[in-house]
Amino acid sequence: MKLPKKTTRFCPFCKKRTEQKIDLVSTGKKRGTLKRGSLTRAKDRGSIPGKGNKGRYGSRPAIKKWKRKTKATTRKVVIYTCKECKKSKHAKNSRRVSRIAIE
Repeated sequence: MKLPKKTTRFCPFCKKRTEQKIDLVSTGKKRGTLKRGSLTRAKDRGSIPGKGNKGRYGSRPAIKKWKRKTKATTRKVVIYTCKECKKSKHAKNSRRVSRIAIE
């Protein structure tokens, strides 16, 4: 998908139409957080007292071949930066595209 480098749109900070620069929000780095249903998180929370797994905390079954699908596209979030007040605003909706080219 192709987008222009700049566009004219309403700036909520200046409260008028201004020229704005278009950028993509960076994806950021992966953080070492624990997943919601992870075994180590449950242990840290103290949900597993005593011995045994109580039929809940055993190993999970292998992932079937048909369940390994991933989406072909990712969500890209566009950010607009006002040239007058230099403040930025995210686009209301993210777009599911394979890549965005800002020209």
